[in-house]
Amino acid sequence: MTAPDARPARAGSIQNRFNFANLRGDIMGGVTAGVVALPLALAFGEASGAGPIAGLWGAIFVGFFAALFGGTGSQVSGPTGPMVVVFAGVFASLSGDPKLVFAAVVLAGLIQILMGVFRLGDYIRLVPYPVVSGFMSGIGVIIIALQVSRLFGHEPDGGGTIPALSAIPGSLADPVWPAVFVGALALASVFLWPRRWGRFVPGALAALIIGTLASLAVPGAPVIGEIPTGFPEFVVPSITGQTLPVVIEAAIILAVLGAIDSLLTSLVADNMTGTRHKSNVELLGQGVGNTIAGLFGAIPGAGATMRTVVNIRSGGETRISGMTHAVFLLAVVVSLAPLAEKIPHAVLAGILVKVGYDIIDWSYIRRAHKGPRWDLALMALVLGLTVFVDLITAVAAGVVLAALAFTKQIADIQIKALREGCNDAFSDEEHELLEAAHGKVALFDFAGGPLSFGAAADLGHHVREKARTGMASIILDFSRVPTIDLSAARAIETIACDARKAGRNVYATGMNDRVRQLLAGLNADHCLSAEMRFSSRIEALRHAVAQLETPVRGNAAAVAAAPAGA
Repeated sequence: MTAPDARPARAGSIQNRFNFANLRGDIMGGVTAGVVALPLALAFGEASGAGPIAGLWGAIFVGFFAALFGGTGSQVSGPTGPMVVVFAGVFASLSGDPKLVFAAVVLAGLIQILMGVFRLGDYIRLVPYPVVSGFMSGIGVIIIALQVSRLFGHEPDGGGTIPALSAIPGSLADPVWPAVFVGALALASVFLWPRRWGRFVPGALAALIIGTLASLAVPGAPVIGEIPTGFPEFVVPSITGQTLPVVIEAAIILAVLGAIDSLLTSLVADNMTGTRHKSNVELLGQGVGNTIAGLFGAIPGAGATMRTVVNIRSGGETRISGMTHAVFLLAVVVSLAPLAEKIPHAVLAGILVKVGYDIIDWSYIRRAHKGPRWDLALMALVLGLTVFVDLITAVAAGVVLAALAFTKQIADIQIKALREGCNDAFSDEEHELLEAAHGKVALFDFAGGPLSFGAAADLGHHVREKARTGMASIILDFSRVPTIDLSAARAIETIACDARKAGRNVYATGMNDRVRQLLAGLNADHCLSAEMRFSSRIEALRHAVAQLETPVRGNAAAVAAAPAGA
């Protein structure tokens, strides 16, 4: 009976891959996104060091194959600001050697494919928002810093943020005035272009046209120059033993950044369309696109938020729209590439300044003072590390610190619950039994959620503090604990054995199979005898109160059996 059900499912998936019900909207959305992508692809290619045509081919290859194989129907992919910042650093660090540079791009694509195969997409989405905000804002700052000298007609010496910042005073002192003029026109166009006009001509495209035409009237600004035409040549990746570490590091950075960038854009698309993307399939599509782009000397890309939004607003819904965007750019490359030779560098710099400005998370920065100070500090730290160190260090440090902060927060909640008890949750009989014990029975109810290493450090201290002198029995209630880790298991072992050594009865209640098996596997339950375990809290309380006059038996054996240091 399973085979007949399987066939329709496969047929349905093929049908859904190419759904022509919205063909008109998809074509309109794809063409509009292509118009928006054209100036950005040229600008990103120029900024990367590989050349404007490499940016266009990156938009074509990544845009087409990521749409064809990806998991977000309305997503448009291509070169993005974050990817270009990292790729420009890779290009500079590998001295612009195409075989090495594009080997890193191909390897990044293969890593993304493996990330999809091993279903890592669900984990990438767990990166905390302050970390995402910090590194995205840092990338925006880097993009702006790299373009300031170009706005004044100069090229910064070397790659990276520090050389770019160092070159700014010299550029300001010796401006190339025609470049300043067309760069200012481009900046004014992208920042002041009326939104209602943007439905017909995007601001970036208007800036490209206005700035280029102005440079013909006021010559002297440095221009792109000769652009190779025709289909790009196949690049054979080449890695030597000496360059292998650099290439692998660059590939990992590109792969992780591209995955994060793409999945964030997928979430934006979901919110706009009411659909749900497939994270791991999207990583596969992005990986295929970047692998093919690297083999043909094109810069890598990812899901592009602005182009995706434009596509959706113009009617694009399925993967056909993303593929149409790539086909449109291919037609432009074939027919209009020679015209791009007259585009001034300063015009592309003005467009990229707007890109960098838009990437900075202004919405959070304006309201950050109203939120938790720790989140603001974390965002600022990640931003600083992104700008002045590198992206991987920034993201790694941010994720580790965010995880530690979250663990501390959960541990504080668990310890507070342990200290204050849960009297409000007690039944009438439980209250009566505790009153009848006259303070000789202590009940420790671990707060709901996994009992982890964060709480384990202070667990024993608070139990000893509460189990004062004269206490005859303690009850450890695990009914709200789904699982524990090694640190918590050892803390429980210490609590139980210390209590037995002090001559107290130790009861355990509410353990599920997972907790019970973990404690038994680590031999952390040797001071929790089987006859002192109960399925419910009320049973343990009844037994503890009934045994108040009975001395603890077997303490000597329990102490002897306890391992050293327990």
